[in-house]
Amino acid sequence: MENTITHTTENSDKQVPAKNEARLYLGIGALVLIVIAAVVVGPRLFHEHPVTATAPLPTVVVGKPVQRDLHGRLQFLGQFSAVDQVELRAQVGGTLTYIGFKDGDVVRKGTLLFTIDPTPYQIKFDQGTAQIASAKARLELAGTELTRAQTLQKTDAGTVENVDQRLAEQRSAQAALDVAEALVRDAKFDLDRTHVYAPFSGRMGTHLVSVGNLVSGNRVGGSSTTLLATIVSISPIYLNFDMSEGDYLNFERERTSHRSTLDNKVDIALSDESRFVRQGTLNFLDNTLDRSSGTIHARATVPNEDLLLTPGEFGRVRVNLQSSSQVFLVPDTAVSADQTDRMVLIVDPDGIVKAKKVQTGALRYGLRVIYSGLSASDRIVIGGPPVRPDSKVSTKDGSIAVGSDEGSN
Repeated sequence: MENTITHTTENSDKQVPAKNEARLYLGIGALVLIVIAAVVVGPRLFHEHPVTATAPLPTVVVGKPVQRDLHGRLQFLGQFSAVDQVELRAQVGGTLTYIGFKDGDVVRKGTLLFTIDPTPYQIKFDQGTAQIASAKARLELAGTELTRAQTLQKTDAGTVENVDQRLAEQRSAQAALDVAEALVRDAKFDLDRTHVYAPFSGRMGTHLVSVGNLVSGNRVGGSSTTLLATIVSISPIYLNFDMSEGDYLNFERERTSHRSTLDNKVDIALSDESRFVRQGTLNFLDNTLDRSSGTIHARATVPNEDLLLTPGEFGRVRVNLQSSSQVFLVPDTAVSADQTDRMVLIVDPDGIVKAKKVQTGALRYGLRVIYSGLSASDRIVIGGPPVRPDSKVSTKDGSIAVGSDEGSN
């Protein structure tokens, strides 16, 4: 009995460590499975159920387009030119002795500009004057002798031949007087041309010959004469511009249908002016269109009392028409370009941005003219962050400010 009990106890002591070791292995295995499940399944669970925050919608400012009944306008770019422009050339030769202006001066008609040494021409004039005096004396003597011969013939103391001879001498003396007077006029012509005067009021260019230089000249002019300076008229002044064929037809139809009210007046603004504060008169339209450019030349006369306008300067010219049309006005910044089209963004009642294709015109009242593509109820995007078509936005009501039409393009 003792031996049996002792054997059983020893076996029990050996089985206890074996059970504990099995439990340890089972626990480790379970922990490994949990870790693997956490690594593999956990991210999927998080990925399938993300936590997101809702972004606020962008807020844009919207406003309805302005409706106006506008008269038509045509606008062109022109260039000023002088009404009169003259090259001052010497008609007689000699030494230049005087210049009566400073380069760029505005001079009046008749102002003495240049003097060429008149001494040789004065001598020639004096010689001609002396010849006149001599010819008059001979003519007077011939007349006296003719009278005496005629008296002697009446008393039979003279002959007919003597009378004829004296008559011929008188006629010869008269011819000599005529020649002398012509020579004096010729000398006077040259003498007068030694003084060069302003042919009209205008602005002088730079002098091309200095005092002391020898100038050449002749009465017919040409390249052989010395160019002294140029002068251009400045008041009034021309503004030249070109009309396209379409604009020309539009203008002609207007002028034909509104002949009593369209008086060819044009508004003018300089390159640095935002307002058309000057006025001119359209006084010339060419008789043919240029086939190469498809334009016709036009010209307006512009007053220039303040002498601000200068030949060669550029200016904008605007022709006002009598016909009118109903248009919409929107800020120029609200119009975007899509290749060759012009687009305006609007927001529909659901808050979705839509793009509308529009036909645009010039700037009026500081806004862009829209001829077609919009309706009066459209809510146009006029401010806020950039948005794209088909995006959803929130809106804030605004208004479109209308400026002055005086300085509009």
